[in-house]
Amino acid sequence: MSLEICIVPFWGQGHIFPCVELCNHLASRNITITLIIPSTLTTSLPSSLRQHPLLRITHFPSSPTPPPHDHLVPELQTIFSANPTPPACAIVDVMMNWTIPIFAKLHIPTVAFFTSAACSAAMELAAWKAHPLDLKPGETRLIPGLPRDMALTHSDLKQRPHQPPPPPHDGGGGHGFHPPPPPPKLGGPPPWVEELEDATALMFNTCDELERPFINFIANHIKKPVWGVGPLLPEQYWKSTGSLLHDRDVRSNRKSSVTEEEVTQWLDSKPRGSVLYISFGTEVGPTVEEYEELAQGLESCEEPFIWVLQPSSGRPGPPNMGDESEEGFFPYGLEGRVGNRGLIIRGWAPQLLILSHPSTGGFLSHCGWNSTVEGVGRGVPFLVYPIRGDQYHNAKLVVSHLKVGYMVSEDMTVKVTRDDIVEGITRLMGDKEMKRNAEILGEKFLHGFPRSSVEALDYFMNFIKQRAV
Repeated sequence: MSLEICIVPFWGQGHIFPCVELCNHLASRNITITLIIPSTLTTSLPSSLRQHPLLRITHFPSSPTPPPHDHLVPELQTIFSANPTPPACAIVDVMMNWTIPIFAKLHIPTVAFFTSAACSAAMELAAWKAHPLDLKPGETRLIPGLPRDMALTHSDLKQRPHQPPPPPHDGGGGHGFHPPPPPPKLGGPPPWVEELEDATALMFNTCDELERPFINFIANHIKKPVWGVGPLLPEQYWKSTGSLLHDRDVRSNRKSSVTEEEVTQWLDSKPRGSVLYISFGTEVGPTVEEYEELAQGLESCEEPFIWVLQPSSGRPGPPNMGDESEEGFFPYGLEGRVGNRGLIIRGWAPQLLILSHPSTGGFLSHCGWNSTVEGVGRGVPFLVYPIRGDQYHNAKLVVSHLKVGYMVSEDMTVKVTRDDIVEGITRLMGDKEMKRNAEILGEKFLHGFPRSSVEALDYFMNFIKQRAV
C-alpha cells in the first residue's frame, strides 16, 4: 500500500536540517511526502530533495501570524484534492502545533515532531512533577523514572536574566507563522503537553544510544507512542565516520571569511586533539560584555583555537562586528596578537569538517541540539555555555549524564568571566579521561545511522499503516 505523509516544518536551520533528513529517510521507504512550507523557505531545501520524485512542495501564505483555522482548512483540502486518499498522517514540528486542529478537522492524524532532545521535554515534565520551587542551594531532588545523575538541583532552576528573546523568524529572513508561546500555567504541566493533546504520537530527533531513559519517561507520562528517530544528520555524516566530512558536500556554502581549504590547511598544521572549536550557532550568543571576556580568555590561553563569529548571534551580536580583521573591529586585533595560534571565522563556518578533523580536541558550544549531536558523534568533548531554553537541559545531559563535558561556569545567571574561560579551557583540553569518554561515546556511531532509530522509523510506519487500514 502506497502511503502519503504530510510534513510541516518550522523555519530556521535548526528545524529545517533535521526535517530534510526525516524526508530523506521516509522517501527511502517509498513514502510520498507533501512538504508544506512558506514560499520563502523553498530555496533552503537542497536541490536533491526538491527534485525527488516522491516529494511535492506546497506553500502556506507567508505571514508573521497564523490565519484563522477556518481559512486554511479549504486550502489544505485543495492541496489534497488531487489524491482521493488523504495523507495517512501529518508530521508537525512542535513549533507549528497550531496546525494540529486544522488537520483534525480534515480527519488527518498528527505526529508531533521535536527537533530537540528528549531530555529537554523530560526535564520539563520532571520539574512540574517535582514541584521544585522550594529547592534550596545544595539540595537535589531525585525524579522517579529518570537517571540519578539528572536529579534536579537549585542551579537547574536558574536562567540568564539578561538573555534576549528568541528571534521572530529564521536568520535567513524566511518569514512564516510564529505565534507567541502561551505563558506557562502556574503549577501546571509544560505548555506542550496540552498543546499536543490531539497528537497521536511524538517523534524526537534523538536515539536510544543517547536518551532511552528520557524517551521512556515521556512515553510513560503521555501514554502515547514516543519514537527517537535521529540524530537526523546528513547521510554523508554517517558514511564518513573516521574521515573528514566536507560541508560543501552536504550544505550550501554561505558568506564566510574563509574557505574550507584554508580551514583544512590550518587544522592540518596543528597537533592531534589540540584545537578548541568555539561556536554559538546562528541565533544566540553571549552578551556583548561576555564576548569581550571570551576574547581575553582565548588570548590568555596557550591552546590553538577556531572561533566563529556570527553577526546576528546574541542579537545584536559581537561588539563592532566587521568584515575586516582590523583594530577597530571586534575582537580588536586579537588575530594579530595570537598569530597562527588562532583562526577567527566571520560568518559561516564548515562545522562538520572542523568537528571531524583529528586536530579538533574540544568544542565550546551553546549546546544547541544539532551542534551537540554533531560533536558527540565525532567523539569531541564539550565546554558547555548554554544561553537559553533547552540548551540548559542539553548541557546537563552532556555534563551529568553522558559525562563528555564541563560547564563553563557553575552559575550561569552571572556574567561569564575571562577566568571562567581560562579555567574551563585548561580543564577540558588537559583531561585525557574526558577525551576518552567522548571517544567511547562517539564509537557508538561508527557504523552509521543508529539501528535503534531505524527500528523506531519501522515502528512508526507500522503504526501509521495500521491506522490507515
